[in-house]
Amino acid sequence: MSLNRRDFLTSSALAGAAATLPAATVAEAALERTGKGGAAVHWLDGAAPALDEGQCWGQPWPRGTRLARGGYALAGDDGNVAPLQTWPLAWWPDGSIKWTGHAAPAGAVRSAGGTVMAARARSAEVVTVSEEADAIRVTCAGVVWLLGRSGPALIRSAAIGGNEVLREVGLIATAQDQPDEDEGEAPRRMAFRGGIERATVEQAGPIRAVVRLEGRHGGEGEPWLPFSLRLYFHAGSQCVRIVHSLVFDGDPAARFVNGLGLAGEVPMRGEPHDRHVRFGGEDGGLWAEAVRPLTGLRRDPGVQFRAAQVAGEAVPPLDQLAPVLREELRYIPAWGDFTLSQPNPDGFTIAKRTGPGHGWIAADAGRRAPGFGYVGSPQGGTAFGLSDFWQRAPVRLDLRGAAGDAARFTLWYHSPDAPAMDLRFYHGTMGMEDWFHQNKGLDVTYEDFEPGWGTAQGIARTTEFRLWALPATPPRDRLARMGALVARPPRLIATSAAVHDAGMFGVWGFVDRSSPALDGLETRARAELDFYLGQVEQRRWYGFWNYGDVMHSYDNDRHVWRYDIGGFAWDNSELSTDLWLWHSYLRTGRADLFRMAEAMCRHTGEVDVYHMGRFKGFGTRHGVQHWGDSSKQPRISNAAYRRIYYYLTADERCGDLMRDLLGSEQRLAEVDIERKTGSVDAPGAPRAKPPAGKVEMAFGTVWGSLLAAWLTEWERTGDKRWRERIVAGMESIAALPRQWFAGYAMYDLASGRFSGGETVRISHLNGAFGVFEMHAELLELIDMPAYREAWLDYCEFYNAPAEAFTARTGAKWAPRGLRQGHARFTAYAAAKRRRPDLARRAWEEFAGQGDRPDRVPAAPMRRIDGAAVLRPVDEIHGISTNDAAQWGLAALQLSALVGRFAGPAAAT
Repeated sequence: MSLNRRDFLTSSALAGAAATLPAATVAEAALERTGKGGAAVHWLDGAAPALDEGQCWGQPWPRGTRLARGGYALAGDDGNVAPLQTWPLAWWPDGSIKWTGHAAPAGAVRSAGGTVMAARARSAEVVTVSEEADAIRVTCAGVVWLLGRSGPALIRSAAIGGNEVLREVGLIATAQDQPDEDEGEAPRRMAFRGGIERATVEQAGPIRAVVRLEGRHGGEGEPWLPFSLRLYFHAGSQCVRIVHSLVFDGDPAARFVNGLGLAGEVPMRGEPHDRHVRFGGEDGGLWAEAVRPLTGLRRDPGVQFRAAQVAGEAVPPLDQLAPVLREELRYIPAWGDFTLSQPNPDGFTIAKRTGPGHGWIAADAGRRAPGFGYVGSPQGGTAFGLSDFWQRAPVRLDLRGAAGDAARFTLWYHSPDAPAMDLRFYHGTMGMEDWFHQNKGLDVTYEDFEPGWGTAQGIARTTEFRLWALPATPPRDRLARMGALVARPPRLIATSAAVHDAGMFGVWGFVDRSSPALDGLETRARAELDFYLGQVEQRRWYGFWNYGDVMHSYDNDRHVWRYDIGGFAWDNSELSTDLWLWHSYLRTGRADLFRMAEAMCRHTGEVDVYHMGRFKGFGTRHGVQHWGDSSKQPRISNAAYRRIYYYLTADERCGDLMRDLLGSEQRLAEVDIERKTGSVDAPGAPRAKPPAGKVEMAFGTVWGSLLAAWLTEWERTGDKRWRERIVAGMESIAALPRQWFAGYAMYDLASGRFSGGETVRISHLNGAFGVFEMHAELLELIDMPAYREAWLDYCEFYNAPAEAFTARTGAKWAPRGLRQGHARFTAYAAAKRRRPDLARRAWEEFAGQGDRPDRVPAAPMRRIDGAAVLRPVDEIHGISTNDAAQWGLAALQLSALVGRFAGPAAAT
């Protein structure tokens, strides 16, 4: 919401050092700055895409807007009106609509943007769903899709005009009982197939249908690798989008995954020279060949034959060939098997063979493939795509048996020819048998180690596939567009101005270069974002488990990120990196920032969080392996990091992840996340356990993270139980002797209320995990004056001078960390309490030292090359993601709250 009407008045009062501008003037200033956002949407990349297979997004609405029960439509900038399917995503406390979800048919929005309005518009194309005893039938754009309710086939068939073009699509996996490189007997490999255990129709049209399938992989032994996936169908599209999530639930020391894939069959019709194979290439390129080539022969069949085969059309009747060539066609080898392998982000190869028992022939190679292929003929075929293809390498696309009656395709989202996944913890005990010695290790490597706690059992990964059921081989340029869509899906999305004007997502504003100080701040903010975007590529932060995350801290001596040093390696959302990227996207509208934040949301919500087992609902602190640190906490699984993506995209999987966190606070009674603090100061020292049903809970890192899930569920469903849970915490914190300055208190898991809190115990981390951002929303939704004042006191006095701090808290002042990041707390108190002196103090705090003492403020990026590094790289001396994220969030929030008070040192 950046600044609502009251906040604009407050900001104006500060600017005038006490005066308030008339409301009309304030409103004009707001519109001047944000533009008339309304219910506007636009294409993320700035223009309508060359190919659109249907869109889905979330639309924000200002408080007081009533849901249009008659429906909505999208008026394009070109005058065309697109019909929409609509459902509620969230509600304001007064019962007015807050977010709606919308789906548009394929190709319906051809202009750069448009406006969502209350209106009814009929779609020329519709999707219908019928539920049968053991199947679900979806009819869309002339394709009849038959989905399974049980068994291994997710898609039993897809037919066009009664002609089957696709069948038996299912999940497959292979694993072995030991890693590749260990000495001893050769690993024993096992094969598994996904089996459906539950099927649910979540949406049944008319514009979008959504079917959810859940199950596990079966084979040797007990079923494992549970999965859930959704199939999405849009009116007017012959494409199904599949969003698939897999949980690793095996013993990392006994199960080593080789391959993970989605496979299916395509019936092959016609002669081999009329069967076509396609793979997407670089920069819109396409590798296109026939099963039996008619080009390059010693005897030329003629231009009509060659041109038709190259175009993917049926060749002329064979009786138009010279008799001798017609008789000799059988001597031309038919190539039945094809593979595109991308073992790493930097190169792919294409190979083919005539069939099993015969040698592979190298066909071509390139750098980065889009993850797209096709097999079929003029009588029908199937195109298939795997998103984030080279970014998730090792990956592979296979075609087998194209010269026979049926071609089998497999989209390997982990390639079976790559080394098996080894998810075991990466080091031994090293003398750290008890908490005392584990704390010693933490002190030197920043890794919180505990035997048995650094497990990968329960982590997950989400992957997207696309399948097209097609009546004939498409033209080459259309296939290239399909490949481009897989690699970079077009996205229709609410404009940032619409999000801002509706009052969403706390304190943020748009890029402001209205003064030299703010101009300098914006220059540094952009430079640091560009730096991280570049580091993903330069440092190859790619791979199945890694893509989407960034590293935590930099090693100035080795000129590398500290990938092998304990808690300094993978970031795992530490200090709100996710929120930094999302708020930066909102204020700039940059598509590259959106896609980086999207990849991070997919990663941190899946890989860094446990989805089953004893740690379910908790995330893992930063470390060498995403799951390796023994600190399991709600601050990482935090719904605050998911909800922006969820509301902007209406993504159901992201909604599942937030809902799955509900009730996770009960697990704190079993998993003591504070077990290594307090009295653990000697070998074997005990730690006192709290009474049954109670836990000691930090306000910011734990309660603040939990309330993000409660608040989101309350606004999604209107269920007041979650509001009451939040209110219980707010009321009890406000009633504590030290209120927020207590930092921690005893929490009753049944009632949701705190008690105790007599001592001032401020933690610098209490404000660093989204609690500030969530409070900026929470205090606009729940009116509780006593709690608001307690929170504003904390905001004002965390960074206060010693005398003022002691006067307010009665406690002795002591140095504390993250003062620069907490400058936004001071700025918030300044805006809400109309205090110009606090506004100026906030900028002074912001100009101070950040998270890293060796970080030179606004240090420029420099290029390192030669023998000092493996390859030329860019670095910022002393950079840490903690520092970058907290500085970035504080910068944009101070700019929005007290921007007019920015002095010359604002950018440092």
